[in-house]
Parts: sequence; C-alpha cells; structure tokens
Amino acid sequence: MRYAIIGTGSRSSMYYEALVKNEEISKENELVALMDLNQSRMDYVNKTLGLNLPTYQPYQFEEMLETEKIEGIVVTTKDSHHHEYIIKGLKKGLKVITEKPMTTNEEKCQEIIDTMEETGNDLIVTFNYRYSPYRSKVKELIQDGVIGDLTLVEFHWFLDTTHGADYYRRWHGEKRNSGSLWVHKSTHHFDLVNWWLDAKPEEVFAFGEKRFYKPETFQYRLRCKTCDVADDCKFYLDMSSSKKLTGLYLEAEAEDGYFRDRCVFSPEINIWDTRALTVKYDNSALLSYSLNNYAPYEGYKVAFVGTKGRIEQDVIEASYISGHDGKLERRTLDNNVRLEVFPLFAESYEVEVEVSKGGHGGGDIRLLKDIFLDTDQEDPLNRKAGGIDGAMSILTGIAARRSIEKEQLIKINDLVKF
Repeated sequence: MRYAIIGTGSRSSMYYEALVKNEEISKENELVALMDLNQSRMDYVNKTLGLNLPTYQPYQFEEMLETEKIEGIVVTTKDSHHHEYIIKGLKKGLKVITEKPMTTNEEKCQEIIDTMEETGNDLIVTFNYRYSPYRSKVKELIQDGVIGDLTLVEFHWFLDTTHGADYYRRWHGEKRNSGSLWVHKSTHHFDLVNWWLDAKPEEVFAFGEKRFYKPETFQYRLRCKTCDVADDCKFYLDMSSSKKLTGLYLEAEAEDGYFRDRCVFSPEINIWDTRALTVKYDNSALLSYSLNNYAPYEGYKVAFVGTKGRIEQDVIEASYISGHDGKLERRTLDNNVRLEVFPLFAESYEVEVEVSKGGHGGGDIRLLKDIFLDTDQEDPLNRKAGGIDGAMSILTGIAARRSIEKEQLIKINDLVKF
C-alpha cells in the first residue's frame, strides 16, 4: 500500500521509520510522499531516511493524492488539524490512520462521525497503550471475570518533570491547538478504561487548575534559547544538544516562526497541570481519575473494584531526573510493573506479566504491525481502535474541559450525536 505522512513533527518518526526500515512492514507497504507546512522539517525526514521522497504543502493535498497514487495516509499534524485530513481521506476512500487524539473538540468530532456515516468508511486511531503486554493482561483478567462485575476504577497517572513539562514548551500548551491535556494526553487513559471495561462514558464532572507551570513559580522568560537565568532553571532545554530537535525545530524556526523551547512558566499557557474527574459509564461503573504533570517519577496506579474482588496495577516508567542538563533525558526503568489480584475472602496473588522494551511498554511495534500488516486473524482483545473508539476517548476529555469551564456535570450525549 502506498502511504503519505501528513505532518512531519517528532511523532511522525514512529510511522515513517516503520514504513521504511521495518523489513516485515516495508515488504507490504511503501512510503511515497511527505506533507507539511514546513519544508525544513520534510527535508530533515528525507535526510534521516536517506531518501528523496516528494514533498508537498497542505494546499497540494489533492495533487499529492493523484500524482503519487496515494492509497493510505498517516495523520500526525497538530491535533487541531487532524479532522481536516481524516475527513478528506474518508471521502476519498483512503485507508486513514491518525495519531491520537482523533480531534480536539465536539464540533470537529461530530464532523468526523457524520463523514463516517455518510461514506460508510472507518479510520484507525493509534492507541498504542492497548498493545503493551501488561495492559493487555489486565484486559484478559477482566474479560475472564476474575473479579466479577466491575463497579469502580481508581486511576492516577503521573508525568514527570521531563515528559510532563515538555507539553508546556510546545504548541500543546494552548487549548486551541491540543484541546488541553484532558484531550491530548488523557485520551490514552480514557481509551484504556473504555477498552478495559468494554463500556462507554455517559456523564463527566471535573476540576482543573494551573498550580505549577505559571510565572509565579520561577522567573519567566520567553524561551530557553535566549534565557538569561538558564543556569538556575531546572527546566532549561538546550535543543542544540539533540540532532533531532535541531533538525526538526531549531533549524526550521525561520520558516514558520514556531519555537519548541518556550518557557514552561509562560503566561500564554492556558491548559491545566493539576486535574481530577469522575465518570459514570453505560454499565454503571464509575471512574475516579487524576493526571499530574510535575511528579518526581513517571507512571501510574490503577485499581479495579468488582463484585468478586480487586485488581491493582502499579507501573513506574522513569524515576529520578537530574535537572538542568538541558536534555530531554531521564532514567527509565524496565520490569517495574506490579499486577496483583485480591479476591474476596481469599489470599491475594501476583500475576506474571511480560514487560517488553520499546515505546509505550512494547506497544508501539505491536500496534504498527497490526495497522500496517492486514491479516484476517481475530484479536480476542479487540485492540485495533476505530473512529467510534477515538470519539469516545476524546469526548471524556472534552466533557471534562466543559465541566471545568461551566462548573457543572456534562453528559456525553449533549456533546455529539451518533
């Protein structure tokens, strides 16, 4: 199948490297074109791959499809533009693969749903967390009825001061671009709950504040590159120390004015960094969820309460971070996963899980093979996500955002119509 990558920022690398460098995937697929607003970024991708793929600007989308005989697109643009190419692709009958989140607000979500209905075509939303073995094991335990009927989920996710802070340097720090981290990041987590429970959200109530990434926390400056207090700032980022950041962003700045090292304490940032919500599902289960972006370590704690017991999973993905080295690095941990079952009226026991190396707990490569290597093999865990899955995950986040703004409970059915 002949693919084009739409948007060549850092997230696109997972897809273009798979299409070009993975022997199994590249046998059945071919990357034939790149599209981006920024020519320098597309040049960097070509240089990285050692190729000379044709490059196109967004206004040349139709021309690209015809000239390169495109059969499938991978959408990795800024979140707020996902819907444009999803809709165009569905109407053209292309295979459409999009990064999460599917889109950023209820109006764009409705447009995608309507297009799916009109065309009879679906898309693939790349929820790689579904594919990591230790999260798949949770799904198996729940499906097998180990703790009976699910009544409550307690889910708390921690982003450290490398990963968590980085959202505030980038375009993600503005709601108009990302829909806030309720949508951009939490869509991963809400999808996991929807998938684990095999349920859909119905009602959402949320709180959110900006408590840490604000000018009062430290001495705000415009950006790291020109910062005069960099020596005292543990959030300083030296983009020139990374070939990838230099090629994709530092050397591309002059073309579109976008700089990737904005001060994390900028007053322009209007997304929350401290947030919590409650969700009610169509199977009557409840979710208590929080996301913190300035934790000392990276990972999550999740517990499932059922009529026959409790399942707990704790994951620590990265620990202590040495501040002020100017690099996006920290100590990652392998095998730091606990999965334990607590039956009612019986002793608890730990469940052995596979912890794979690779992105997103080993989920990335499994996802890539699933989306690019079409097989007739049935997946009992139903991991491949479509447009409705993409909608239900973002709608929880969109409802959370509306709940904070309106200070009231939000019903999913009031946001979109299926």
